[in-house]
Amino acid sequence: MSAAHDTVPPEQTAAEHVRSVLARAISLTLTLEGQDVDLIGMHSVDADGRITLHLPADSPLAVRIATGPGDGSPAVLEFTDIAPTPLRDRVRARVTVSGRLVPTGAPGGGAARLEPARVTLRTATARHEVGLGAFALAEADPLAVEEAAMLTHLADAHEDMVADLVVLAGSRLPHGVVRAMPLAVDRHGITLRCEYREGHCDLRLLFPATARDAAEAGEQVRRLLTTPRCAHHHRHPSPRP
Repeated sequence: MSAAHDTVPPEQTAAEHVRSVLARAISLTLTLEGQDVDLIGMHSVDADGRITLHLPADSPLAVRIATGPGDGSPAVLEFTDIAPTPLRDRVRARVTVSGRLVPTGAPGGGAARLEPARVTLRTATARHEVGLGAFALAEADPLAVEEAAMLTHLADAHEDMVADLVVLAGSRLPHGVVRAMPLAVDRHGITLRCEYREGHCDLRLLFPATARDAAEAGEQVRRLLTTPRCAHHHRHPSPRP
């Protein structure tokens, strides 16, 4: 067997996947004292993964956090990663970060930072407990923020290219695909969702070289279509209902 087949294909680590989800998230669900609150455009994530909520100082939520225990209020933040393209089963991952919310004391009085105690990543195929050290040191994929624009452009303006990418799977892909849509892209490759009349499966195609930005990712997609099929790595689980 060749070295290319013996080598584990490059993928994001669980910690990198979590940081990528956080990098592109614009909303989250906060669970505090048994109550769920959806917050849109009211958080930030710094380079070390620290999550800060930016709440109106006079809001009941900010007051509740400010008057909570001295060591912070127990809280859970959940981020849902949804595919930007209109395909079946659009939830790609869920990230849960639990810990204690502590007021930052910043001007304005409504900011609170989560001191994390546990980070969990759930996807359609696995659940990962991510260590706090790995979480803090990991970086988001360089395509994370631009991914939505890239995938929607590919779906809306390049249906022929998507169809050509599916052809790369050859006989490895079960027959009967009725539609294929871009599901995800990262520096290592692109994933397509192949839908059947009943169920679907995902097709992962690795780039010939790692992409550092959106322009390079576009070039790597073009290279995929001109590289011999044997050079690609494919993964496609059985169709799911």
